[in-house]
Amino acid sequence: MKVDYIALSVPVFFILIGIELVYNFYKKLNYYRLNDSIANLSQGIGQQLTGIFMKTALFFGYKYIFEHWRFFELPKTIWVWILLFICVDFFYYWFHRMSHQINALWAAHIVHHQSEEYNLTVALRQSWFQGWFSWVFYLPLAFLGFDPIMFLTLSSFNTLYQFWIHTRAIKTMGPLEYILNTPSHHRVHHGSNPKYIDKNHAGTLIIWDRLFGTLQKEEEEVYFGITKPLASWNPVWANIHYWNDLVKTARQSPKITDKIKVFIKPPGWFPAHLGGFQTAPEINPITYKKYNPIYQSKLTGYILVQFVVALVAGSAILFSYTKMQTIPLVGATLFTMFTLISCGALLEQRKWQIRFEYVRLSLGIAMIILLKFPISYQVIFVGIQLISVIWFFNLQKANPNPDEN
Repeated sequence: MKVDYIALSVPVFFILIGIELVYNFYKKLNYYRLNDSIANLSQGIGQQLTGIFMKTALFFGYKYIFEHWRFFELPKTIWVWILLFICVDFFYYWFHRMSHQINALWAAHIVHHQSEEYNLTVALRQSWFQGWFSWVFYLPLAFLGFDPIMFLTLSSFNTLYQFWIHTRAIKTMGPLEYILNTPSHHRVHHGSNPKYIDKNHAGTLIIWDRLFGTLQKEEEEVYFGITKPLASWNPVWANIHYWNDLVKTARQSPKITDKIKVFIKPPGWFPAHLGGFQTAPEINPITYKKYNPIYQSKLTGYILVQFVVALVAGSAILFSYTKMQTIPLVGATLFTMFTLISCGALLEQRKWQIRFEYVRLSLGIAMIILLKFPISYQVIFVGIQLISVIWFFNLQKANPNPDEN
């Protein structure tokens, strides 16, 4: 039986985020910002929803190889489970390392590194498209004869392990630092400091970084994020912005070989006529500034409510999509995505956000009625949307020009 352990762990994720948030306020640590956290969680919701439409196909790719082309018959003993755990972690290391060294892979993985904060919400900031290629790195395990359900289980737990290491609340863990991937190791991995870039690619075991020369201890202060800041809360743009950069660079390159190299060379590589390889700049603590655009403070409550609507809708889809027909599933998913986009636009005070919000709210009402969801769902959802329309109208009436804020 295929169990989605990550989906089942979502409530635990939010409980732990809540605990860290309370600790953050108690200690006055400033580990969290509302806009950044909403952006991180939006990426996680989007990743889970887009994954619905491809995870089954990718699983059956592994399953097909196992059933038709495997080399060995491996028993489901404790020793095989242990061996598979080590193998999954080993292949994760190489998938992760290559995702930092090949532009086309980095274009997807970069999403996880865009946050300029470091807290448990960052763990949920995941690419919507990374799953399209990450599974390829694990195919040797199918050929070797490791059962698909065993593989899926251990790869899920490898991912789950990495949730808790996205924290600044835990400094070091003594002797465990030599064996396990820890918060300290992973903070380095998320650093944009030149000495920290492309280090500590481990999943669960840090031994791979020790063996293959990519280990870096946490020393000076870590500046989180990417070398060219995203500077946006838009979840769609977060997933395509680096692709946009690569395409632009390729178009500026007259040589076919350079066009190809743009996608297979490491981040920072440019053709000679565009200046050649560009190293990561050193960070000046004096001039360093996080992306933090001003928005109407009166919108905070409204944005939080809309985000909760997206969270509830996304969770409902995630736990019931197997029972949903295609059109309602697509419609509900699109509404959730539009809501996440709207939250980002409101936090950025984009010029188009007012019209977009009215269109989103109207489409939400039309969708729930036309797609014939259960009456109880229609009453609750339409009520929330109508209240939101009135609430948003009053907010805009009180402050009609977002550019003034």
